[in-house]
Amino acid sequence: MARRRKRSPLLDGSGKRWTLAAAGACLLPLLLQLPGHVALGVGGLGLMGAVVSLRVDLPAWPRPLLALALFGLVLANYGFHFGRDTGCALLAAMLAIKPMELRDLRDARSLLGFALFAPFATFLLDQGPLSLVLGLAGVVLALMAMLRVSELESMDRGPTPPDRPEAEARGAWRRLRIAGRLVAVGLPLALAAFWFFPRMASPMWGVPDRAVARPGLSDTMSPGEWIDLMSDDSPAARVKFDGPVPGPHQMYWRGPVMLDFDGRTWKRSEWLAGLPPAQVVPGGQSFSYEIEIEPTDRRHVVALDLPLAAPADVRMSRDFSMTAPRPLSQLRRFNLRSAPPQAFEPELPDMLRRLALRLPEGFNPRTRELGLQWRAEAGIGPAADEAIVRRALQWVTDEFAYTMATPLPGRHAVDEFLFDQKAGFCEHYSSAFAVLLRATGIPARVVTGYAGGYRNRFGDYWIIRQMDAHAWVEAWLDGRGWVRVDPTAAVAPERIFDTLEDLPQAGFDVFGNMASARDLGDWLRRGWNTAFLGFDAARQRQLLAPLGVRDLGVAQLVILFSALGGLALAWMLWLVARGERERDPVLRAWRRVGRRYARLGLGPEPHEPATAWAGRVVAADPAAAKDLATLSARFTDWRYAGRKADPDAARALARDLDAHRPGRRTALEDPT
Repeated sequence: MARRRKRSPLLDGSGKRWTLAAAGACLLPLLLQLPGHVALGVGGLGLMGAVVSLRVDLPAWPRPLLALALFGLVLANYGFHFGRDTGCALLAAMLAIKPMELRDLRDARSLLGFALFAPFATFLLDQGPLSLVLGLAGVVLALMAMLRVSELESMDRGPTPPDRPEAEARGAWRRLRIAGRLVAVGLPLALAAFWFFPRMASPMWGVPDRAVARPGLSDTMSPGEWIDLMSDDSPAARVKFDGPVPGPHQMYWRGPVMLDFDGRTWKRSEWLAGLPPAQVVPGGQSFSYEIEIEPTDRRHVVALDLPLAAPADVRMSRDFSMTAPRPLSQLRRFNLRSAPPQAFEPELPDMLRRLALRLPEGFNPRTRELGLQWRAEAGIGPAADEAIVRRALQWVTDEFAYTMATPLPGRHAVDEFLFDQKAGFCEHYSSAFAVLLRATGIPARVVTGYAGGYRNRFGDYWIIRQMDAHAWVEAWLDGRGWVRVDPTAAVAPERIFDTLEDLPQAGFDVFGNMASARDLGDWLRRGWNTAFLGFDAARQRQLLAPLGVRDLGVAQLVILFSALGGLALAWMLWLVARGERERDPVLRAWRRVGRRYARLGLGPEPHEPATAWAGRVVAADPAAAKDLATLSARFTDWRYAGRKADPDAARALARDLDAHRPGRRTALEDPT
């Protein structure tokens, strides 16, 4: 017959509260990284589970059913796509229902161990300072809860009476000191590993893609699909110029270039990425800058129009759009130099010309007809092409409006926009303008990226936000090559150069404090990115540059890490050894008595009770153990019979133990 498992002791109210508080603190940073409706659902379920566990004990059978239902709901929310988001949401959901089975000490240890996975899962989604602070707070609370569970299990400090809140406060403060000490023990070694452990230029493995992609530029563009992106004020990139700063009309940040059009969607031509960059004659002025691109899980590297060269690990295509070899799932920094072109691909190959003029059959007949009419009226030649472009821009300026409220496009989307709606935003304007130019016989393509930016007054750098996403047109003109034409700027220049982001700087006191707080917060975030998230292999090699060491090699890094790691280990050992020293003066005095008898070969065994040891010593050498039996009885009463509450008796016992010597009679009286 199988032996039945011994039931773990039940948790008291204090132990439950500590365990639930620690689990909630660990879950909080993970909830902040999930979609709002998922976070609210999981957080509400976790709160309900905590309340239930404090009041009643649920039977076991509903929990598997609830777990399966929750598993299915999370998967359905993420489209049954397994990735980082799905896994983290499932972990959060399972942690939310785990408190419903919290009854005894074993359940508490299981919940706390599981809860510690949540802060680490948070770092798969975000590595910001808030996530770190909240995660560290959760870990510290989990350590404090584990200490409380250990106290209950060992009965060293039993359940706190409900009418003794001051005792609970003293216990919490003591546990906080111990948890802080545990963190301090490992922190130096962690910092040594972060700063000096040799880093590889690229990771050996990757983390599966997120189930829901982060906002960012895409390889396709369909009019109307950027509504969510253009209402998102989260940073897409930060730019620090080294020297002259371009004017607002020059701040076009080049991203994917769309050449193929199927009547509804513009697409990037992948095969052009393999061709070398086109011939460019740069203009007179150039701009040097560092761009810090936020993670997007896409490979597009934006740059000020036009970049003169691509960074070492970035590929530049023929149209001067740049892509990284792998998705930018982490913060990346690039040092670039750009200059406006004087001539951009002045000689256009016939194959590219045909692609830049191609229009799908059966779409937008009115736009085709208008293009043929304009061409017949303008004639043939470079001057005629420029006249057509000016005519189209003037038409937009005179008759069109800018709006984000647009209807869903039909089959002939360009016809509907140009002749019926005459209102839209950059996607509509760039798409329709490029189709109209192609209909007149002018090669055209759509360029997507960002326009403008917002200057942070604290850090003197520029913030490019997702809401700055923009699309414009490049028309090929004889002798000049590809020329940027922005029809959106023609109809709504304030959308490009005087965005709402600039209003706080224009003297609006209502927004002044909010803008300053936002600037300060973003400046702190950029400093965090610089110090930690952007600390890669290249920066590690230059870590000691201020001390004259320009390029740290792997061998030097290993030596530095070994030296600092050795010092950190010595610090850890010193703290541990210091912590092992008994703080209670009575226990210290009792152990000193044991060491004195050990010199005579009569020391106590680790498992031997005090009275049993004293009896053994007395039996072995009565002359050496004078009064030891009386001292051992007093010590046992103090240790196990509740005499600790009397500080005067404890001091007297410690004094008498220190005075006791083997073979020496002392005047001792039992105060009891």
